[in-house]
Amino acid sequence: MKKEEVEKILKIKVEQGEKVSPILPEDVKNYLIDIDGTICDDIPNEEPERMLTAKIYPDALKTVNKWYDEGHIICFFTSRTEAHREYTQRWLKKHGFKYHSLLMGKPRGGNYHWIDNHIVKATRYKGKFTDLVEKEVTIEVFKE
Repeated sequence: MKKEEVEKILKIKVEQGEKVSPILPEDVKNYLIDIDGTICDDIPNEEPERMLTAKIYPDALKTVNKWYDEGHIICFFTSRTEAHREYTQRWLKKHGFKYHSLLMGKPRGGNYHWIDNHIVKATRYKGKFTDLVEKEVTIEVFKE
């Protein structure tokens, strides 16, 4: 899906006279994908000179580009700082990753607990990047 098509889907939505956040069609996923340790070597921000030479995880490239070609939205969401944006974009382009956006400055340290008004699904990367499969798990939620 091209950037213009994504912007069209995500245009401002109005319900009952008020602007609300857009909702993607059910068959389109909005992937937020970490970079370091997920699609390539785990490079800490304190060693930015290694960012341009990070080894790619080939399964990640194949899977991410497949999702992009299927019409899903790909957003890389990284703990790298804004100062590392240019290196990061150069590395992604060099290795052929297709994506729509790049968010810098994700909190560091893991143990994330994401709270949002939209449905959020999370998948922990454990060394193999493949198509996703369904699995029943227990999650923490707010009381009804």
